[in-house]
This record gives sequence, C-alpha cells and structure tokens, in this order.
Amino acid sequence: MPETNPLIGGVPVDRVHTIRARESAAFAQSRPKTQAALENGAAAFLDGVPMLWMLDWPQPFPMLVAEAEGARLTDIDGNQLDDFCLGDTGSMFGHSPPAVAEAIARQAAHGLTYMLPTLDALAVGQLLQEKFGPFRWQIATTATDANRFAIRVARAVTGRPKVLFFAGCYHGAVDDAMGRNEGGRTVERPGLVGQVVDLDQTSVVVEFNDLPALEAALAKGNVAAVLAEPVMTNCCMVLPAEGYHDGLRALTRKYGTLLIIDETHTISSGLGGYTRTHGLDPDMFVLGKPVAGGLPASVWGMTEEMAARYADFEATRSAGFSGIGTTLSANPLQFAAMKANLTHVMTAENYAHMEAGAERLAAGLSEAIARHKAPWHCVRVGARVEFICHPTPLRNGSESYQAHKPELEKAIHAALVNKGCLIAPFHNMMLVSPATSFAQIDRLITAFNEITRELMS
Repeated sequence: MPETNPLIGGVPVDRVHTIRARESAAFAQSRPKTQAALENGAAAFLDGVPMLWMLDWPQPFPMLVAEAEGARLTDIDGNQLDDFCLGDTGSMFGHSPPAVAEAIARQAAHGLTYMLPTLDALAVGQLLQEKFGPFRWQIATTATDANRFAIRVARAVTGRPKVLFFAGCYHGAVDDAMGRNEGGRTVERPGLVGQVVDLDQTSVVVEFNDLPALEAALAKGNVAAVLAEPVMTNCCMVLPAEGYHDGLRALTRKYGTLLIIDETHTISSGLGGYTRTHGLDPDMFVLGKPVAGGLPASVWGMTEEMAARYADFEATRSAGFSGIGTTLSANPLQFAAMKANLTHVMTAENYAHMEAGAERLAAGLSEAIARHKAPWHCVRVGARVEFICHPTPLRNGSESYQAHKPELEKAIHAALVNKGCLIAPFHNMMLVSPATSFAQIDRLITAFNEITRELMS
C-alpha cells in the first residue's frame, strides 16, 4: 500500500505543513501594522512588492523594515531579529558599518555622480590590488553587469562564442548562465522568463567537480571562458573536491580557455576571497554585493596579460559603443563607500571574528542535527554556513537540486523568524558579520535545535 504520510527530509509531510501553517499564523498576528501598511500601499507594485524576489520569503507577507544596524533588523511592528541573511551577502559586513555610512554622508554633500573619477577612485584602485591581487580593475554597479562585461572581453580576445558554466551556478542575472544540460545539449532552466536566444549557441553546462566532463567540453575549442564560483553557493552549497581547482586551471590553460572567478558569494571565505585564501590564479576576477559595504557596486579585474590582449583587440575594433559600462557605474558615492569598506571593514581582524563565529555556528547546528538524528548535514566556507536537509555532502549542482527540500526549509525558516532569527529565504544560508555577537549565534543555535527537535520527534 502507498505511504499515507511520506517523508520530506526525514520529516512527515503533514507535520511540515502543520508547523508551517502555525508559524505563518503567528507571524501575521505579531505584525498588524505591517499588514495595514501593505494593504494601503503595496498595490502600486507588481504582485505587491518592489522586486519579485521579495515574494520568496516563507512568510505570508513581507516584513516592512523600520531600521537595521549591525546584525539586527527591526520591523515597523517593533519585532527585532538577529539577521544572518544580511541582504543575501549584500550586507555581509553588517548593516551600515559606521566608516561606510560616514563616508557616504560626506560624499553625498559633494555630489552623487559625475561620470568622472575622484581621488577616492585612485585610492580604491590601489586598495583593490592590495586586497585581491594585481588585476587591472573596472567598476560596475552589480555583479551581473560585471560578469556580462567580463564575458564580452573573453569572447572578444579569444574569438570564441561559448562560455562554460556549472550546473546550478549563480552569477546574478547573466542570461547565458541560465542553462542546464539535458542529453548533452544546453537548454534553459525551468521557469525562465522571456528567453529567446537558444542557449546551446552561447553556453555549455557541465557538472562541478567533474574534470573529465570539463575536458570533453573544452576540447571542442569553442569555449571562450569558464565562469565559475570557487564554491557553488546558491543551490545547496557544494565544496570543490580536493585538487579540483588545480585541474580546472590546468585544463583551461591546456585548451586556451580563460578562467573567470566570481567571488560575489565566496568573498566570505577569507580576506581576499577564496582566490587569495586558497591560491587560485584566474584570468579575471569578479566581486559584487558587499564590496561597498551594502551600497550597490561591483568590481571586475583582469591580469596584466589579459589587459594586454584586450588592448590588442581594442586597437583593431571599429569605433562605436563597446557594450561595456553603464552611466551610473564608477560614481563618487561608490568610491567613497568602497574606500571606507576596503580600509576599515574588510580587515584581517574582522574576518577572524567572522570565521570564529561561523565555526561556532556550524558546530552548534551540526550538534543539533546529530542530537535529533535528522538526516541532514552542515557545511561552512569561511563566514558562510548552510544546513542542508540531505544526509551527505554534495558533489555538484544537480545533486543539490535533489537535496533541496523547499517545503521543509520554508517551515524551518518560518519558525526561526518567529524565534527572532532571520536566514536567507532562497536556501539555508547564514552569514556571520563583524557585528554578529556570539550571543546572537547561540540564540540561532537554540532556535534551530528547538525546531529540529519538534520536526524529528
């Protein structure tokens, strides 16, 4: 006979739904001002939110934030939450670090955008080289833009059409990255809106940690670049196998393919990102989200060799718009914020605090998982921690799709919010910032232990 109450991640499905419904009701009851404000003011937005991703939170309606400071959020009903989402990495160093906030206020009095550089811009160029390596830098507004521009350069200097991505990757909203492999052909991901270009003409998708598949794809000689996260982060976190990055670099060089490392999430790995912490050697480097302390900004850089190759291409191309750059990029507000953030916030001392806190968090979550015999596990990269409702570590993005348990995860997230802890809505990601206290970490561990005990009872 079929199961009448199947399991999701080891938990009876009816228990998952019961807890989710209970937590949704509790959330609504504690936020009457929020409900009233949304009823009066949200209709002007498509689906009632200014960005559609805001519907991905597991609560019945979005919180309206009144203020945020350090690693705490307060909504308009006065509910306070320890924030481990931190803008899904955008505020990885805490909300409004004082040095950054002061720099923004100072610059705001002198103009917001000029389309001309400043003394701060010159200082930022030096700081970027000191922090991340001797790349030749450009500034953009989002990592999506930075990745698009890096891809344009890669195609230009190699004369090749395709870019290789890993299944389940995250590179912002880059169109070419929105694919998956089906029967050896690259097709669009389910749910993609408005896609008209055949991704098999522009992209190749293989599995992370699979060097033979990578070599087979590169050997065709039509791949301009591999665009890679050092660790897969936006599905369920997948760590590189031992020796994988050495193999990736060796194969890209063997077949004349460029390597672009996107550190937008893995900047949590340590000072200088995963690239410097683990000695990677990319041709191009991309970083977005937290580089300006929460103000929209991104950077992308290339090695001296790449810069020379691009200069050779520039000398031959016809006059006209390159498709690289946007009007509001590299504005003085970005440079003021980046200078303050790179100087005073992205420090060795702050990273040491973040890693110590993340280690404490990962240990506490792992202990709770083991105590209640949940078939889950926990993974950490620097200040980034994730619990995964699957018993064993994952090898690639396709495995992460199978490990992802949306209904169970939403129930856990909803319960954590009502216990005063906010984690990322898209997956089970948590960040420890320089402003995050051990007391906040212990509260999250306690809340996670309580909901895990109830789910697994």
